[in-house]
Amino acid sequence: MAAPILEMKHITKIFPGVKALDGVSFDLRAGEIHAIVGENGAGKSTFIKVLTGVHQPDGGEIILDGKPLVMANPNIAIQHGIAAIYQHAASYPDMSVAENIFIGHEFRTGPFISWVKARKEAQKLLDSIGANFSPNASVGALSVAQQQMVEIAKALSQNARILIMDEPTAALSKKESEELYSIARSLRDKGVAIILISHRFEDIFGLADRCTVFRDAHYIGTWDIDEVDESLLVHHMVGHVIEHYYPERTPHPGDEVLRVEKLSRTGYFRDVSFSLRAGEIVGLTGLVGAGRTEVVEALCGVTGFDSGKVIVEGREQKYKDPKDSMAGGIGLLPEDRQKQGLLLPWSISKNITLPIIDKCTRARLFMSGKAEKTISNKEKEQLAIKAPDVETAAGTLSGGNQQKVVIAKQLAASSRIIILDEPTKGVDIGSKAAIYELMAELAAQGVAILMISSEMPEVMNMSDRIYVMSEGHVTKEFTDVKNLTQQQILEAAMPQERTA
Repeated sequence: MAAPILEMKHITKIFPGVKALDGVSFDLRAGEIHAIVGENGAGKSTFIKVLTGVHQPDGGEIILDGKPLVMANPNIAIQHGIAAIYQHAASYPDMSVAENIFIGHEFRTGPFISWVKARKEAQKLLDSIGANFSPNASVGALSVAQQQMVEIAKALSQNARILIMDEPTAALSKKESEELYSIARSLRDKGVAIILISHRFEDIFGLADRCTVFRDAHYIGTWDIDEVDESLLVHHMVGHVIEHYYPERTPHPGDEVLRVEKLSRTGYFRDVSFSLRAGEIVGLTGLVGAGRTEVVEALCGVTGFDSGKVIVEGREQKYKDPKDSMAGGIGLLPEDRQKQGLLLPWSISKNITLPIIDKCTRARLFMSGKAEKTISNKEKEQLAIKAPDVETAAGTLSGGNQQKVVIAKQLAASSRIIILDEPTKGVDIGSKAAIYELMAELAAQGVAILMISSEMPEVMNMSDRIYVMSEGHVTKEFTDVKNLTQQQILEAAMPQERTA
């Protein structure tokens, strides 16, 4: 067995009031893909930031190639061939692919940058990972998958031999994920060591050679991937057996509360129709780019629509903005919770009460801190949001707890219709189960839920009915969900060939 090129021994990191890492250890060999898994808040992100020099450890040591190394800053990590590719690419959208790849380490002749050489070398890097776009292309015009390829090429341009992939497939389609898998395997076969952070079992079992589990800032264990299965990993991650991952439900749908008729927006979707009843969970699925998010943004007033009708509780509506739709009883939980669902520097309390700020003011002039805390503490307790108190900044929470805060906003606003766009994206296994249980409880209370999701098991196990979209229109409605197969959904989601 090859000796590790990287060892992290007994790493400890303490933030005010929180021990983020408590004596965690890890090792990595050349030419392997090693997954690190754990619930949100387990310490994975802090661990990676220690490895890349963003945070300095309070204890423990980093050993690279058998020698102790002080990772004083991110430049040290880069100089030693350690690079990270994050879920949200840190690219410059208005610059070209070549400029993004070589920014900070340009080819220079005296004071001048040789962009001719940069484009030539960028093309070689793109060819090496099978990218099919030009080094002259604007990064902002690329897909998320292509932007990740740019980040990989950038890492390779800096001679990275340890590559960290943080939730690399979270925003990718199945086909794009498979293409990324191919790139990762190719890099591994060339001797690059890859650290994979992912909540998706498809990634872990499809890519990893070994797997390490963190839980509550502690190291739990490391296994060869063929020594574990999903149930064993879940047990190690949460510390107990989750007997009912998807809650058992006996739905009793009430009256129709939302009907969308032939909704169209030029260039985005056309003739989209569906309905939703009180106490019902309806799934809206399809491939990435099918138009699902665009439809709900239009009906909630984020954008708008050109034709068609939105009928809420029997009355036709055309909301001018999200505040208007929320006042009408519709709450939208956006896919990108960090950019669209939360004000990260703000406290949990201020985020939860933002939609109902009028209920927390005295004489319409002064904020009532007592009212804020009463409401937010109630929602924090109901949703089991893990945080010291409601004054904790939302940006310091784990992904799963951030999602719970976004849901809490809608509960505080007493939304009768809740639209969840990818509700468990980037959320750990334990928090997923908690969110599913919460959805079931809300439906039992008569709340109507429209769930947009790309995860087939989630859609099939949580939905009472399912609509499938492809290329901007609804292709199929499934009502017999219990006897439905993934193949049937995928066939309805695939683009249809058109004859002239």
